Amino acid sequence: MEPLGVGDPVRLGPYRILGVLGAGGMGKVYFGRDNDGRTAAVKVLLPELAHDTHLAQRFLREAHTAQAVTSGGVARVLAADSEDSRPWIATEFLSGPTLDDAIRAYGPFGTDAVRALAASLAATLRDIHAAGLVHRDLKPPNIVLTAAGPRVIDFGIARPEHGMTLTTTGQVPVTPGYGAPEQVLGQRVGPAADVFSLGAVLAYAATGRRTFDGTHVAAVQYEVVHGELRLDDVPDALRHLITPCLAKDPAHRPTPDQIAGAFAPPPGADRVWRTGPLAKDIARRSAAAERQATLTGGDPGSGPSRRRLLQASLAAGGVLAATGGAGAWWLLREEPRTPNEPGLAGGAEPLPLSAAQSGKAPKPLWGPLPVAADPVDGMVTTPLSLRDVVMFAAKDGGLAAHLTRNGKEKWRLPDIAPAAGLLALTEQLVAAVDASGALRVLDASTGKLQWSLPDADVGRFLTKDPEGAIDEYLYVVTRGGKLRAVDLKMRSIRWTTDLPPAAVRGTGPRAAVGALTLVVFGDDGAVRAFSTTGGLDMWTIEGQGKSGSALQPVIAKHEDSSSLSYTVFLGGHTLKALRLPSRDALWKADPPKSGTVWGAPLLHGDKVIAASGGTLSAFNLEGGQIALTGRAVRGPLPPSPLVLQGGALWAVEADGQGVSAYSATDGKRLWTWSAKSSGPWGMSGAGNRVFLVNDGKLTAMPTIA
Repeated sequence: MEPLGVGDPVRLGPYRILGVLGAGGMGKVYFGRDNDGRTAAVKVLLPELAHDTHLAQRFLREAHTAQAVTSGGVARVLAADSEDSRPWIATEFLSGPTLDDAIRAYGPFGTDAVRALAASLAATLRDIHAAGLVHRDLKPPNIVLTAAGPRVIDFGIARPEHGMTLTTTGQVPVTPGYGAPEQVLGQRVGPAADVFSLGAVLAYAATGRRTFDGTHVAAVQYEVVHGELRLDDVPDALRHLITPCLAKDPAHRPTPDQIAGAFAPPPGADRVWRTGPLAKDIARRSAAAERQATLTGGDPGSGPSRRRLLQASLAAGGVLAATGGAGAWWLLREEPRTPNEPGLAGGAEPLPLSAAQSGKAPKPLWGPLPVAADPVDGMVTTPLSLRDVVMFAAKDGGLAAHLTRNGKEKWRLPDIAPAAGLLALTEQLVAAVDASGALRVLDASTGKLQWSLPDADVGRFLTKDPEGAIDEYLYVVTRGGKLRAVDLKMRSIRWTTDLPPAAVRGTGPRAAVGALTLVVFGDDGAVRAFSTTGGLDMWTIEGQGKSGSALQPVIAKHEDSSSLSYTVFLGGHTLKALRLPSRDALWKADPPKSGTVWGAPLLHGDKVIAASGGTLSAFNLEGGQIALTGRAVRGPLPPSPLVLQGGALWAVEADGQGVSAYSATDGKRLWTWSAKSSGPWGMSGAGNRVFLVNDGKLTAMPTIA
């Protein structure tokens, strides 16, 4: 970053200008900070060009065009205005080098890293095209590598899909070597032109050299239109994937969704921008931006407010990209907690474990309290404990939260429809739904609304991406029965795809995520896998479970110094272990007794546990059986999910007649509680407590060591 010079502005709109990031033929890019501590890259048209009405309109059109794209893969426009007749655009500040800078500094990407790059960029192009736009200038300098992944910048010549080319005779319509043949020829272009550019970008990332080259611009453009494709230096594993993108005929190029599916990277492929020299480069840039903002920032005390996550992740268009001066940074400042403020997921303090007393159930910590809603269509909303409260469907409607330590009500929201379920997003935030299907993100401890997405149309929550995943999506079934991914970072709908009506009836479906794969166990007994990057249908296993009984899949992550892999475990007619994303079978186990099925499996350390008929069985992750229990108390265990807390496994008995605790070590039954009850149960555990909902009552139980 260079210091401000004579003639540079000291403020543009709400932004105090702190330094110069770069300059180009049309404008300058400054590093700015508003009074709330949010940083931005502020792009300003040069004074000598500001009088050109055509250029000024084009400049501001860039802002309006970029604002139409709601995607986590692009640099968001924060504001745009005119100061002293000079138009300016403020965009997110992205911390990281451009792709061409990274390749020059650290060399070509490996095969897996190119796959990760391709999948991410293809998903972003899909979002751009969904907005009715064509980027028209996708190239390495317009791709910034951040800790969160690649981000596309510069919508300076982006146009609606139906728009004609911007060029006139003699002008170069796009960066030589990356523009599609139809762009070079000045013809009408569509989304397929961006796919061609993506192919050229990926070939460059894999080799460090441009696919189309020559001694002058005309020679390069001739090669693009008439030359033969030369990808000899591209690794074999990538060549057959990149080649279709570079087809001369736009009709023969794949769609972004097809590219995302074909390039689906193995787990951990995105480490290229998360670890190693490139990650250190990104971190250095982030630290430098934060240091600059701190040293030269606004007025004293004008920093970020309490627990505000300031994500300023934006590079300002092409003039900044040409300098490699892009940057994005995150600032999270926590104010000291008061002594009574809870901060632990699952309760203010973990409950001490007690010794097991075989045959004798412990007394409840509190309850049963007649505060919970009765079953609806034979279904009970599972309670959720987060921070210092347990949340559940309230007796008089809406969502209620009671303190985990004593059961007293802390807050209530009558406009929430908890039948859609509840889902923890962080150790502080919970996702809920109102009667209109709008997504509500709440502070669990206070019930206060943090943000909402009115058009999410949530009918039922499924799951979310695990912490540290390449995406930050929440997966839901819509009220119309479709599968939908909601981008939590951008607070927008990322993709929607169809599910069979039979899969979404009753209590189903259930889902889990791993290896960029969403595994959905439907109420029709079928298991389906979808790509998280675009919702593409990857594979289906018919008849895994009984119709009318969706079972929660679980996914185990295996990581060592050299590899990362994922295994999904499925209950049903057989207990299956499959490698993700390929679904290669690792092992399977039949139920111990003919005519029974496996319930939902549960991971416990290095073993997987599942119930079948009257028994619990434990297997090591490689499939070897290591333990069996005796008969359950009142007949076969239903396929309700098991709950593990402390040293005990909790299971609902047949016909809902109580819950039993089993030793998680040897499977021995310890005791049964509320054996005279009946009907469905909702059960969850946190903080060494087990929360139970049955017959309109809420109870908190202790567990054992």
